[in-house]
Amino acid sequence: MTKLIILSLLLFLSLGIYSQRTRTAEGMNTCQGAINIFDDGNFRLEFTGSKSKSSIESYPSLNSIDEKNEIWCAFVAGRSGELTFNANTKAQYLQMVVFQQNKNDICSEIKNGVAEIKRLHVKKDNSTVGLDYQIGGGILYSLKLKEGDKILILFATESESKAKLVLSWRFHEHTPQVTEEKIVDRRDDDFAPTFSVLVRDKFSQKPLIASLSVEGHKSLNGIYTGSDFFFNVPRTIELIVKCEVPGYFFKDEIKKVSSFEDSEIIFELEQISPGKSIKIEDIEFVQGTSEIAPNSIPKLKRLKDFLALNSDINIEIQGHVFALGENSYIGQKVSEARAKRVLKYLVENGISKSRLSAVGYGNTQPIFPEPKFFYEEQANRRVEILVMD
Repeated sequence: MTKLIILSLLLFLSLGIYSQRTRTAEGMNTCQGAINIFDDGNFRLEFTGSKSKSSIESYPSLNSIDEKNEIWCAFVAGRSGELTFNANTKAQYLQMVVFQQNKNDICSEIKNGVAEIKRLHVKKDNSTVGLDYQIGGGILYSLKLKEGDKILILFATESESKAKLVLSWRFHEHTPQVTEEKIVDRRDDDFAPTFSVLVRDKFSQKPLIASLSVEGHKSLNGIYTGSDFFFNVPRTIELIVKCEVPGYFFKDEIKKVSSFEDSEIIFELEQISPGKSIKIEDIEFVQGTSEIAPNSIPKLKRLKDFLALNSDINIEIQGHVFALGENSYIGQKVSEARAKRVLKYLVENGISKSRLSAVGYGNTQPIFPEPKFFYEEQANRRVEILVMD
């Protein structure tokens, strides 16, 4: 009798466990049953091939999502960082929506249509989707998250398919400041003149680990990671050096370097925060107009990429002109038109208009109130970007 009771109890428990696992497997095609992802790794998920009750009806932009076959995944950022992942299936196509929680209950927010859509790929033309630093096809820009941010990702594919979903997941924590230098030494002659690049926090002067792009000569061209960089220069050349650190404003510089003497660039970067502004160097316009000079387009592309990679940032574009005397009506209107022209460029190249505003200050905020040199006049004639709350 005792053995029978034990056997019955074990059977009851096993059925309960099996039932629970079955519900979990079926539930992953619903928001409430989303699979929680806690660590980096490679995962293989399986579509259930069964329809669930829709929770995205409040989003007209998602009408083309195939709701008959879904997988939901959930992730909470333990620290500030940036998310990348790659998801692919052998089915005909894969759709993806990334939602971010606003307050407390993300599933209720999705049902009510108030959760923010951070990334979206609804076309039925790719079997691979994801987030990365380089985009194309179903791959969209990586997603910056702050500590505690919660997201839900909806994957959808063709009806009734039980194809595997292969998911490669990586969360890159933001730890830009270091106490020791990371040296990148590309010199092959210790006695030849050196071109060096140092990357530092503007206020603490601590080294920062940066991504450094160098263009201008085949022996130097490349992307390097470090805080202190050293190169030999084959001859007198002009180099384009671009510097980026997560959480900081980017900086670029064009530097003429020689093989006969040492030269140096020190990038002092400022952390991104509301109320801080960055001057975008070398944004030029046809004199007296708001027409962007062709040689300024690369700078605007850099600004566009910066905003695309920092999608939680809203900015005010500020136009300034150089003119002597009181601020004139024409100068004011030109500065406004130039700021709006930069805004228009960004919108046309994929940045949401809701993140941007434009204002002109004429000549009311000169860097040099009484310029004596041409470069001081140029400094007054500028475009600045202010990070908003």
